[in-house]
Amino acid sequence: MSSALTDLVPLPIVQAPMAGGVSVPRLAAAVSEAGGLGFLAAGYKTADGMYQEIKALRALTSRPFGVNLFMPQPEYAEPAAVEVYAEQLAGEATWYDAELGDPDSGRDDGYEAKLAVLLDNPVPVVSFHFGCPTPEVIEALARKGTLTLVTATSAEEAQAVERSGAHAVIVQGVEAGGHQGTHRDDPERDCAGIGLLSLVAQVREAVALPMVAAGGIMRGGQIAALLTAGVSAAQLGTAFLATTESGAHAVHKQALTDPLFVRTELTRAFSGRPARGLVNRFLREHGPYAPVAYPEVHHLTSPLRKAAAKAGDAQGMALWAGQGHRMARQLPAGKLVEVLAAEIAAAQAAQASARVGSQGGGQAGSQAGSEVR
Repeated sequence: MSSALTDLVPLPIVQAPMAGGVSVPRLAAAVSEAGGLGFLAAGYKTADGMYQEIKALRALTSRPFGVNLFMPQPEYAEPAAVEVYAEQLAGEATWYDAELGDPDSGRDDGYEAKLAVLLDNPVPVVSFHFGCPTPEVIEALARKGTLTLVTATSAEEAQAVERSGAHAVIVQGVEAGGHQGTHRDDPERDCAGIGLLSLVAQVREAVALPMVAAGGIMRGGQIAALLTAGVSAAQLGTAFLATTESGAHAVHKQALTDPLFVRTELTRAFSGRPARGLVNRFLREHGPYAPVAYPEVHHLTSPLRKAAAKAGDAQGMALWAGQGHRMARQLPAGKLVEVLAAEIAAAQAAQASARVGSQGGGQAGSQAGSEVR
């Protein structure tokens, strides 16, 4: 656990930055106050919107926190494919009495403007999703005292993160809810995601960077196992989505443990990029036909998702969730951190006891063997 990140916070618990209004200042503050690392999600916000949330968070806590940025995306989309998908969504627009969004609403998510804000008003930690920033960006943030983390979904991506000079790599397994943080959106790899434990082992052999594990983590015992496997901390999203302070819609929170939603699936239906969510009607009907087109499809479906949420219709919402969603606990965020910390301690104590027992058994066996001889 020797890394700049774990020196920054008492507990190896990171609250994942969940864009779309989930990772609000009150959630990040509650996690940081409890000894974890709270995160704001700058994705889909303006630079000023991000700055205002940072100010609001600083008014709630003096503890360290992080801000997550989306990397600008290269153009993958074929306009004709997006137009065809828009035609397929016409029935949804009629059903929800909403207009489809403009797919050409912007590609870079205000990346440069947000970086400028974070260099003028440094925060303790900045993480990056959907790609790797340049070494110059990492160095500029480091000069301001900011620690940098970058998501990787393969050993090769982790090596790119190491070359960039980032302080740590977020190792994201395929179990994770929401968008996969792949550096390149390759449709041929849609079903080629790697499970978290396998990925941690591969990344550990590929790079010397501290690792933060992400993907399907819901219990302290899982965190303890990952710490044993060599990570420095664990990043939890779905577990915090259900908390009292989360900005997620009440319908979304309830759906996590609703028996109606029995599984999750990676889909392009809502955004044009692979993201894991609860399987609902919209995902089933449109997922097979959604084009490789992020953020065009995200902009296109945004009014539909908002209209479904306003109507309280879980079947039309993007219900992002990891594979462990049925284990969600609707607790205050600070209490959840406390419970997770207790579970980590209990699991580590059990591990230590098992090691002592094993060593004792081995010594007894050796003694018995010498007596027989």
